[in-house]
Amino acid sequence: MSPDHPPGLDLDRLRGLLDRERPGLVTGPLSGRLIEGGRSNLTYAVSDGSAHWVVRRPPLGHVLATAHDMRREHRVISALHPTNVPVPRPVLLCEDEEVIGSPFYVMEFVEGTPYRTAEQLAPLGPERTRAAVLNLADTLVDLHAVDPAEVGLADFGRPEGFLDRQLRRWAKQLDASRNRDLAGIDELHSTLGRQLPRSPAPTVVHGDYRLDNALIGGEHDEIRAVLDWEMSTLGDPLTDLGLLVMYSSPLGMPDSPVSTTAQAPGHPAPAELIERYAARSGRDVSAVAWYTAFAWFKLAVILEGIHYRYTLGQTVGRGFDRIGDLVPVFIEHGLTTLQEG
Repeated sequence: MSPDHPPGLDLDRLRGLLDRERPGLVTGPLSGRLIEGGRSNLTYAVSDGSAHWVVRRPPLGHVLATAHDMRREHRVISALHPTNVPVPRPVLLCEDEEVIGSPFYVMEFVEGTPYRTAEQLAPLGPERTRAAVLNLADTLVDLHAVDPAEVGLADFGRPEGFLDRQLRRWAKQLDASRNRDLAGIDELHSTLGRQLPRSPAPTVVHGDYRLDNALIGGEHDEIRAVLDWEMSTLGDPLTDLGLLVMYSSPLGMPDSPVSTTAQAPGHPAPAELIERYAARSGRDVSAVAWYTAFAWFKLAVILEGIHYRYTLGQTVGRGFDRIGDLVPVFIEHGLTTLQEG
């Protein structure tokens, strides 16, 4: 892949736009590369040889505008940047598809590491791993402490009926990729529906809050930036906590193609993360089992969708052949979490 021509990013057109809109920002020829690891929207690292930026755009090809809304992502990081929530500094939003073929935005590059697996965390050692994950929980408290109205996000979502709408949305997603029997998934869905908790006051919700959506660095392994805001909205903050707890729980499946970081030495147990969030936020977390079970359900649906596309020959790559085996594991974790909660 040529650094002058990363797929989906015309660096000459980008340079022309930045020179017009941010004169003097760029001081040399731009080079760029696609950053691997994103689930949907494409992320590029761009540099002029001295300064560094990041460009985000929707995937190549036709996509639903609502699914990959650059304006939403740019709006939320712009609103949060002056707060205690660490996000990259926004530079520019471009909604003119003539420039690179789709809307996109530019933000400053932040140094840091996204830790995706227990193996990647292991070299940090137990103490640093523990500190990094607790910092992640503290940053979630900071996010949920932001008053949406004060930062211009009062209309960023529809918090009324949020949980019911989320449950219906993911059930609909499941139906769209249902081509095999999945024992327990209907029971999990119906039990979640019967036990729907009463939501606390709405906050800005990240929607996919986990360790590898954060950049960690510095002397104290602090959270340098929280990334991937494409699913953010106004809603029930405890959905973010449930996801964090789920991603911090051991899968109990050796050689899984999808990894949690829970097995890393020093990684705080879910109970400690829940306690820390509750103590620092002052929120009632007594229904956290529901939110964690909902996270297991949501991920089971996402994984089943990947498996479905794999069976149709639409998804190729290492590990996709084993994704289907994970779905029953996630369903079982969801049911067990509800029973034990």
